[in-house]
Amino acid sequence: MKVLIIRFSSIGDIVLTTPVMRCLHEQVPGVEIHYLTKSNYASLLSNNTRLSKIWSYSGDLKSLITQLKNENFDHIIDLHNNLRSKRVGMALRVTTKRVNKLNWEKWWMVRTGKNLLPDVHIVDRYLEAANHLNVVNDHKGLEFTTPETTNIPIDLPSEYVCYAIGGQHATKKMPTNKIVDMCNDIKSSVVLIGGKEDIDAGDQVANTCKNVLNYCGKLSINESAKVMDQSKLVITHDTGMMHIAAALKKRIISIWGNTIPEFGMYPYQPEAASAQCEVKDLSCRPCSKIGFDKCPKGHFKCMNNQNTSEIAKRCNL
Repeated sequence: MKVLIIRFSSIGDIVLTTPVMRCLHEQVPGVEIHYLTKSNYASLLSNNTRLSKIWSYSGDLKSLITQLKNENFDHIIDLHNNLRSKRVGMALRVTTKRVNKLNWEKWWMVRTGKNLLPDVHIVDRYLEAANHLNVVNDHKGLEFTTPETTNIPIDLPSEYVCYAIGGQHATKKMPTNKIVDMCNDIKSSVVLIGGKEDIDAGDQVANTCKNVLNYCGKLSINESAKVMDQSKLVITHDTGMMHIAAALKKRIISIWGNTIPEFGMYPYQPEAASAQCEVKDLSCRPCSKIGFDKCPKGHFKCMNNQNTSEIAKRCNL
């Protein structure tokens, strides 16, 4: 049996599909698993030994579909379920099962504040798309494997808290002044990780707090994963690094701004002492299922009202 899994992006969403790959590989005898993703995310899958082939999409879908047709797939598991992935499924003309993205329920939650969302994690919804192949959840959690050759090009403290300060949208990220307040209350060293877009914020925190080291923009995803893996615990916003931390079975303190865990993408099976920090009972939250460049209301209470002292206390345990 030859199966194609489709998930084009992004970091966290791809990590969240790893149980599907594992369960397929271990529960379907003789299965050959291929994976289709965007070219800039293919490296996330390069160390997954359960995959026979990784297909990279870089803009030319027509040519890619021609190549995929030659593979004669038996099944497609569409874990992206957008127009592009549907086009692939229709062109290949094989049995295709798609994840239920609950778009209507999320829209209703954002617009009315009424929660019609099922209490089901996205991992379980991904696995539902493989039910027709008699695949069941093995409850072994997420996976993320870094290459053995990955070395951290920095000197790390003997004990530290790792804080992934990035986020796809500004309304998912703690304001810099709040990060400073929190880091000043944390007793151990704090190592900041993030992308190039987080360098300035990281510098502001590191220049203000004596216990902070800023490595935003200096590490690859695999190197950042190793920094998290060697840390005491991980602080993170609702972002892809949160899911990598869960895959590494770390203690996670996740900080939630405009999005909510009820969307089904909270840390999956993290270490037992993990915690979710959110400002509840705000009539304007969630304001989006994804996020904005700035708070639509202007007050940004979902982050500005976070109790940084309490978060720091959790780090000091």
